[in-house]
Parts: sequence; C-alpha cells; structure tokens
Amino acid sequence: MSDHPRTAEAQPCGVGIRAIGQYLPERVVTNADLERMIDTSAEWITEKIGIHSRRFAAESDTTATMGASALLDACTRSGVDPDSIDLVICGTVTPDLMAPATAVSVMRHAGLTQAVAFDVNSGGCAGSVFALDVAAKYVRSGAYRRVAVVLADTVTKLLDPTDRMTAVIFGDAAACYLVEPVVPGSGVTTTVLSNDPSGYHSALVSRDPVTDAEGKEVHSAFGQNFIRIVGRDIRNFALENIPGFVRKLAEEENLTPEDLDMVVLHQANRRIVEGIMDALRLPYERTSINVDRFGNTSAAGSVLALREAVDDGRITAGDRVVLVSFGAGLSVGGALMRWNAPQDFLAAP
Repeated sequence: MSDHPRTAEAQPCGVGIRAIGQYLPERVVTNADLERMIDTSAEWITEKIGIHSRRFAAESDTTATMGASALLDACTRSGVDPDSIDLVICGTVTPDLMAPATAVSVMRHAGLTQAVAFDVNSGGCAGSVFALDVAAKYVRSGAYRRVAVVLADTVTKLLDPTDRMTAVIFGDAAACYLVEPVVPGSGVTTTVLSNDPSGYHSALVSRDPVTDAEGKEVHSAFGQNFIRIVGRDIRNFALENIPGFVRKLAEEENLTPEDLDMVVLHQANRRIVEGIMDALRLPYERTSINVDRFGNTSAAGSVLALREAVDDGRITAGDRVVLVSFGAGLSVGGALMRWNAPQDFLAAP
C-alpha cells in the first residue's frame, strides 16, 4: 500500500471548513424492524456491529435531493448565500443518472446558477477525504474561493434483500462541507491518500442476477446493481492498517496520536471504530460515533460525525483533528487539520 502525502506549507493560504450541512431521511429502521424483514436477530446486530438503528431514504429521496438539502443546510448554518458558491463537488457511488453529473443535479435542486459542478467517485466511503482533497487543491490554486463538497449516497437502494450482511449495516444520509481559504498554517494542513488494489473485490457495487427463494428475479432501485462486501476483509484491513495510517499521518507534522484532539473515522461499524481507537491507545472520548444510530452511511458518515463533535463543543478552534475514511478500492484517505476560528476565513461571508 503506497502513500502519497501532500502538504500545504508553501501555499499562500490555508483551506478550512466553514460549515458542515446534513440531511437525514425521516424513516428510522431499528434492529427490531429488520427482524421482521429478514432472517436476523436484533441482539446479533447490536453485539457484532454495534448498530441499533439506521435511516432509510424515502422513495422520493434521491442522491441529488439529499445532497442539495445538505448543501443548503451548510449555507444556513454559516449565513452564506448559496449563489456565492463557486464550485460543487459531489462524492457518490449512487448517481441519479449515469450522466449528467449528480453535482449538476444538486445545483439544480439547490437553486444554484453560478457554480461549476462535477462528481468524484473514489469508491464511496473514502470520498469524504478524497473529495475534500480535490476541493482543497482548487481553493489553494485560487481558481475557486467557496467550494461545496457534497457527500451523498442512497446505499439502501442498492441492497440485495437476500443478503443479510449488507441489509443490517447500511443507512442513507448526505453531508456537505463548505470549504474556503483561511489564514496560512490553519485548516487542512496535510492529506494522505492510498489504495490497496489487492482488496478490489472486498467491497463493490456489481451487476448480479439475483433470485429470491421462490426463484423470482430480484432488482434493486438500480436494476441488477447490488452492493457487496466481504465483512471479514474490511474488518481485517481496517484493524491491521488504519492505526498505522493515522500514526503516519500525524508524523507528517511531527505529531503522535496522543497529540491529536479528535480522531474521526469512517463509520463502518462501531466495533471497527472502537478497535482502531484501542490500537491507537486513545480513549473513545477522542472520537465521534454515529454509526450506532445512522448505520454505515458511506462517505457522509464521518463528515456527520465531525459535525456532531463540533456541535457538542468537543472540537474547538486550534484543535488538531484527523479525519480518516476507508472503503472500496481498497481506498484510504486521511486529512489532518487545525480547526479554524470564524475570524480565520478569508472569503466574504
């Protein structure tokens, strides 16, 4: 697994996250609900993966409508005019259409008229860092001053009802960073991106003919496309690689994990998050967990966990924060940032 660090030391400005917006579907599906839908038990789900409930998108929810709601929420939280956004980047593996880009549909649903828009597909869950890194580079270049990074997936619409593993893990959600220039030395200071192609088939969306117990053909909302994971592969990869990845990311700025105020991880399942924190010898108070309530919501999960930590006052200006996501590919992205104060931002409100 090769790593490619990118630092911002020589850049004329930093890149910070002004606000994080969110969208959570209204429908809550509990473990007890799943017991009535598939052959599983609430106790097993809670014990093995630490999930109690998750959100399922309504039939009217699409990746673009969810993403647009998260974008507008970020603008409301920060007092930003949506039409002041220069660029919209959408990270998703569940596009509404093969073309045009879902980011363009996000623009349309959000009522934006001035932005440029395109999608980033980095394998789903890792998109929270891969798409952020793309946005950061555009802001540092001076090409764009205010970028909306939308992470949205309707993963439950890819579920195979005959696959008990995926049915209990996933939920739907959307998140949006507003990314802007900040004073030098603050914001996102280092990113590390990595891929391990040997795990290419450990998590994927593939076209498979599926039949139910009566031999009838089964379709997802995406036809014969279904999400597939090899749970043991993902668990072993995360526990064997992510702690060292976090250490290496910290070392890029001569830090140790103990120097980090908050480590926000991909919300794969609660047991994996806890296992990584145990390996780092950090208390659970230094991470943020929402997978127990929302399920694995792909790239949005870690961003929503980051927002929750900010809202709870567990992240404040000057804190050293690490965001690490991993998923299909196998892809890993990590961002180390010094959390910004409102006065650090250089773009107009």
